[in-house]
Amino acid sequence: MTVLFALHSAYGLTTAAAGIDEGLFEGRGERVLVPFNSARVPETTIGLDAHPHLTSLRARFDRIESLDALLQPRHPSSWEPDEDELPVLRRLLERAWSLDDDLELCVQSPQVAPARTLMSLFPNARLTIIGDGLMTYSPIRVELPRSVVARIGRVVYADVVPGVEPLVFREAGAERMPVLAARFAAALAETGGDDPALDALADGTPTALVLGQYFAALGLVGPDEEIGMQRQMIDRALAWSPARIVFKPHPSAPPALTDAVRAHAESHGLDFVVYRGHVPAEIVAERVDAVGVVAGFSTALPTIRALYDRPIAAVGTGTMLRRLSPYENSNRVPATIVDALTRAGSTYAESAQLQLLVDAVGYAMQPKIAAHLRPRAEQLLRAMTREDRDRYFDPARLARLQLPGAPRESMPRRVLRSAGGVGRVEELRLTVDGVRRRAARAWKVVRGL
Repeated sequence: MTVLFALHSAYGLTTAAAGIDEGLFEGRGERVLVPFNSARVPETTIGLDAHPHLTSLRARFDRIESLDALLQPRHPSSWEPDEDELPVLRRLLERAWSLDDDLELCVQSPQVAPARTLMSLFPNARLTIIGDGLMTYSPIRVELPRSVVARIGRVVYADVVPGVEPLVFREAGAERMPVLAARFAAALAETGGDDPALDALADGTPTALVLGQYFAALGLVGPDEEIGMQRQMIDRALAWSPARIVFKPHPSAPPALTDAVRAHAESHGLDFVVYRGHVPAEIVAERVDAVGVVAGFSTALPTIRALYDRPIAAVGTGTMLRRLSPYENSNRVPATIVDALTRAGSTYAESAQLQLLVDAVGYAMQPKIAAHLRPRAEQLLRAMTREDRDRYFDPARLARLQLPGAPRESMPRRVLRSAGGVGRVEELRLTVDGVRRRAARAWKVVRGL
């Protein structure tokens, strides 16, 4: 038997490695890592197969077969061959990668190429989904063929939101396989490596870690709003009484943003250090012994909370929840989880309530795929305050799905609203026409015609 791991992110590789350590792939045969680079411009990043700080994680696998090397110059995300080409490609890959007939395929991001292509290429393979941070807690955003969904047996994910299960492929009955926080933390620690600049910050100074997220690049906020949000992060960090701010900017953020954050921190008398190193934010927080971590809705926040029991805070989640468009935007569940865990006065930080909230938002995002969650959504919305309902749900969405808490429809809307695929006005016209035809037939009978 062969277990093929098609992975594109360090988080996914860490999850898979921790799952192997947990024994989730024990006795399943040869483990083959098939890394690919999903960056828009792959040449600007280091792939999983070459990154020096992932060497020990790669050692969990018996061999590595680079998908990038096979597909070049084509970008992996554009690899969508025609259906009639699949049998030929399958035979070629089986020969190139020395695969046997008994295959388990483990993928990240199954809704897009190349993972979606690989799942179609190997129609007899058992399928396992490898979690990709908080995105895993969302329902799948596209409807996959039944021939694919029926083969998905497991979802392996880092348990960074304890007590809450991911929604992805729950409708298919896929077994949830959490990787315990301690096991994930141990695998994650292997990716840190040596960094003298970071080691120099481990000097006992009370330090708050601020993580930059470049929301302006997503079109969610303007440059001035972005700067304002980053300054608010400094303000939130002040609650922990730090003497120093370590700022880890988004790699794509402009220098002006960092300069504005620096000026705001220094105006409060805080030392300010910019860290641009390779070490993941989670390990940075642990190594500098952070008194707290603040960000937008980064996956790092609940991970740091679960793995290292550090205080966390978030800025701008309410704005993000309002502006994410369309409603089914894949960032919605991550933003919802972080907001629920960090917002003052939140009634959804407890795991059972957070699960109910995630289920309800997931149904509203994908009412067809997650139809089984409708009773959960109704349960939550009936008990929810108006303030919370408006925070997490779009009124138009509630109205379209006819969920509790939806705004009352105006008379014109009730008249025009579709019923069974036919508009109300059209339905009334057809009803009148039917009455007229029946009356005409009856009159003919009376007259003996």
